[in-house]
Amino acid sequence: MQALPTVDIAVLVIYVTAVVAYGSWFVRKSGTTEEFMAAGRSLPGWAVGMSIFGTYLSSNTFLGVPGKAYGTNWNSFVFSLSLPIAAMIAVAWFVPFYRNSGQISAYEHFEKRFGLWARTYAVICYLLAQIARTGTVLFGVSLAMQPLLGWDLRLMIIGTGIIVTMYTLLGGIEAVIWTDVMQSMVLMVGAVVVTGLLLFGMPEGPMQAIEIAREADKFSLGSFSTTLTESTFWVVLIYGLFINLNNFGIDQSFIQRYHTAKSDADAARSVWLGALLYVPISLLFFFIGSSLFAYYQTHPDRLDEVRMQVAEERLVAEGIPADSERVRELASELTPEDIGDKVLPNFIVNKLPTGMAGLLIAAIFAAAMSSIDTSLNSSATILLSDIYKRYVNPDVDEKGSMRVLYAGTLLWGTLGTGAALAMIGVKSVLDAWWELQGIFAGALLGLFLLGLIVRKADNVAATIAVVLGVLSLVWLTFSPRLPDEYDWLRNSLHANLTIVAGTLSIFLVGLIVSFFRKETS
Repeated sequence: MQALPTVDIAVLVIYVTAVVAYGSWFVRKSGTTEEFMAAGRSLPGWAVGMSIFGTYLSSNTFLGVPGKAYGTNWNSFVFSLSLPIAAMIAVAWFVPFYRNSGQISAYEHFEKRFGLWARTYAVICYLLAQIARTGTVLFGVSLAMQPLLGWDLRLMIIGTGIIVTMYTLLGGIEAVIWTDVMQSMVLMVGAVVVTGLLLFGMPEGPMQAIEIAREADKFSLGSFSTTLTESTFWVVLIYGLFINLNNFGIDQSFIQRYHTAKSDADAARSVWLGALLYVPISLLFFFIGSSLFAYYQTHPDRLDEVRMQVAEERLVAEGIPADSERVRELASELTPEDIGDKVLPNFIVNKLPTGMAGLLIAAIFAAAMSSIDTSLNSSATILLSDIYKRYVNPDVDEKGSMRVLYAGTLLWGTLGTGAALAMIGVKSVLDAWWELQGIFAGALLGLFLLGLIVRKADNVAATIAVVLGVLSLVWLTFSPRLPDEYDWLRNSLHANLTIVAGTLSIFLVGLIVSFFRKETS
């Protein structure tokens, strides 16, 4: 794949510089803890909603969703269809709950409800997850863009980490939200441009793309079977509902946004805007993936180029000499799923007008930065409110609190960047970490719902529920790897249902224990 022209690289540098300058400009509005963590609780609902939308519309969406649609079909789009359902629940219960509590932390109420252990457990799970999330986003976007830019992967990771940490530290949550707004708009415009170029780049016009994709079953939402062992329409819908309830209900980065809105009505509108806007935009990205499939079917020379690129990268990663014969042999064996993530970057470089390609890649980088800045700000907030004030100095003054917020932003920026560097060449370790992290984080939603819905649930019921729930999550995650002689112990559910089963096990165990404790008391 050819590298970006100098003009596109210049556009990239100018755009990223402008984003950083814009985010840093909010330093004048982030001089107090209230401004740094909650933007003075003064932002309009539409801006907060665009920021929520931007959290979903990350660089992973821009690159990963088209790649998924290219390689398979629209089954994963069903995840987006669960958002309005989750938003309805969030507006009815979650937003009022947090707005009425006045607590900037999403986890302070865990201590009041079940004891200090519950709050500590939630905080540890969240902070570790944010290190992994920051590292994953930094590593993923740098890995995807490195072939286009020709820059050193480690320098890209470190440079991006430094940039986003700097403007997050200076501008606080208001910088996060307003840069999210700007970057989301650029990404949406970019998606429309890519769609137009794809459709009108077909030899026989736009309808040819639709026809080729339809014949390849690229528009399928998956089977409507009731089986729970495959990625059916219903399995993805249920999975999406629980993931989005997790986001709206216990994710600090979302909870913090509720508090930045100037009124309860604005907070509710922000949830609806973020959810409802993402559905059609995610649909557009899936359509881009299907159109890319059709486009490359009619441009076999460019398809061969992508195949050769992926094959060479795989051989190099495995330490195998990437001579032309080996590359061609492996390239011929690759499936659409193997090359899905590479087709959009290839199209951007080869088909977008000079300047536009640079702007679009800059927007993808900016989207990655939006995901990271959210993690850094929310992690610093948790460090102050749930760790420093709770364990170290409950009476810390405003000046001391700001020092902790600045130090927390630097700390989590450094840890996230370090995690990204550690991920280079150790994909299996990354996969194992995400499975372990999912075991503990998956238990939080069940604990939250238990406390919110089951009024009789106490510390004993919650402790038993979490212990049994975590054990069930361990079994759900790792039992499929058991040797054949232990086949009868394996979990046969689809992997997407792990969080569903884990959440329900905690909630139901807590409900049952609470019932019997009430009966025996």
